[in-house]
Amino acid sequence: MNLVIVSGLSGSGKSIALETLEDCGYYCIDNLPVVLFESFVRRALIGSHPPLHKAAIGIDARNQTASLAQFPSTLELADQFGIECRILFLQAESHTLLKRFSETRRKHPLTSANHPLSEAIELERQLLEPVASRAHLLIDTTYTNVHQLRELVRQRVVAQRENLMSLYFLSFGYKNGMPLDADFVFDLRCLPNPHWEPALRAKTGKDAEVVEFLERIDDVRQYLEDVAHFLERWIPRFKAENRSYLTVAIGCTGGQHRSVYLVEALAARFASSDHHLLVRHRDLR
Repeated sequence: MNLVIVSGLSGSGKSIALETLEDCGYYCIDNLPVVLFESFVRRALIGSHPPLHKAAIGIDARNQTASLAQFPSTLELADQFGIECRILFLQAESHTLLKRFSETRRKHPLTSANHPLSEAIELERQLLEPVASRAHLLIDTTYTNVHQLRELVRQRVVAQRENLMSLYFLSFGYKNGMPLDADFVFDLRCLPNPHWEPALRAKTGKDAEVVEFLERIDDVRQYLEDVAHFLERWIPRFKAENRSYLTVAIGCTGGQHRSVYLVEALAARFASSDHHLLVRHRDLR
């Protein structure tokens, strides 16, 4: 039995993630109280005929605080039943969540006369810490639209089902904020910036002229080799510990030239490896 627990902050995209898993053939339940987890496992997963092979449940702050505190023992119960259980946790920066609730005019589940929206968001972060700290896969949706989130969930779930490690290369610009879900972050701002070349400013790290410019620079070539060698050495160690997901973020100032170039170069380097390879340029116009 393959079980995915979907959790995260309100407004971060939990419903989208669950809908995507349902489209992928998962039996899905949203907002399952933690105290009912054992009953769900016994009746829906083990006692059903034919038995379910894959399911996804949503667990979030709509649970009572005492129930969320029982979450670690819930995972132990899943292990006792021999269920392969993975936790997908979605989050976003507070300013983005505030904007989303303002645009949709939805009520946050923890808002009250004593807790305005900004306080409710921070309270929810605290309440969900027992879940977030045990997440196998963390997705930051601050700069992710609905279509990108659906694709991320599809690809990373499928990769796990194929028993392949999901290797996710992400380029970004520091001026737009660091990604919150990266396992490794490499900073390219010490390297020459094509932005200051007038003929290259409007181009990106995918364009041949920018690639040629960067490949002529010794420090760029050495940086690429150092990062590649680091990953080639340490990825097998993570895989040996049954790690299913690894996110490598490469950042430059604007996320247009250097980081895009290096992500494309690393993707080409690892294309023939036995990993499920994903590439995204977060801030590429």
